[in-house]
Amino acid sequence: MGAIVGIILVISEAVYLLTFGSGVHRRSANRRLSQLDKATDRESAIVQLRRERGVGERLQSTPYLARLSKLITQSGVTIGLRNIATLCCGSALAAFVALFLWRGALAACAGGLFAGTVLPLLVLRYLRKRRLAKFTNQFPEALDLMVRSLRAGHPVPAAIRMAARELPDPLGSEFGMVEDEITYGLDLETAMRNMNERVGQEDLPLFVTSVAIQASSGGNLTEILSNLCEVVRMRVKMRRKIRALSSEGRSSALILTSIPIILFFIINWMSPEFYGAHWSDPWLGRGLAAGAVWMAIGNLVMRRMINFKF
Repeated sequence: MGAIVGIILVISEAVYLLTFGSGVHRRSANRRLSQLDKATDRESAIVQLRRERGVGERLQSTPYLARLSKLITQSGVTIGLRNIATLCCGSALAAFVALFLWRGALAACAGGLFAGTVLPLLVLRYLRKRRLAKFTNQFPEALDLMVRSLRAGHPVPAAIRMAARELPDPLGSEFGMVEDEITYGLDLETAMRNMNERVGQEDLPLFVTSVAIQASSGGNLTEILSNLCEVVRMRVKMRRKIRALSSEGRSSALILTSIPIILFFIINWMSPEFYGAHWSDPWLGRGLAAGAVWMAIGNLVMRRMINFKF
């Protein structure tokens, strides 16, 4: 039986690699290289990438819109501002209709407002966090590639080009946009600072400052980037260690928050009359609201206990 299971697994893996292997390899290339492959010329691909990531120029009238623009840019969303606004309106309308049919006008207004404003911001913050985590994991490898390229005698733009071609998104496309901006006349320091604004990763200013100082006053950039790579690796290691040490608190918060909700649905499914007889009681809404407030306060306290960033 064990041999039969092993043979089935080997055959399944072979079929998967033959069927989807090439697609997985193609998806490993970053978006910039894909755009360059599809476009008729390099300039049109660059314009398309900048249009996808350049929503900030139209949203700088107020501080709130400027922060929203920065959040959209750093999240890596490429569907455009108009499509984002359409999705927000669609989610708000769907939540309003569903809650209006279920709970009435007041709940429908509150749910539509939440689905159209707060929920998209939470999604964008989650996408930005996930993108920053990927960039952080790729950053030491990019520094290693640049160090090897500089030791081989290549200039800094050529080292950036190598990292852009060898690494997948998000770092590959971001370094590629730096290369494109340098190619079309922008100086190295400005292109690097533009990348820092687009990404927002906390280790990136060290790299930008190092390259800017070397470009203006000279110095051994290879040694600087080699030491910076070691520093970034140690910082990543420290963050992972802190996350491991705080995993107990995060698990406790998740369990204590989810158990009451899960038990509510289980009891309501097994015995609908257990809660059904009290839905019309005016104190029920107040009790649920008080319970939600206390759960939020408890989660906030536990988050402060496991948050090591000061």
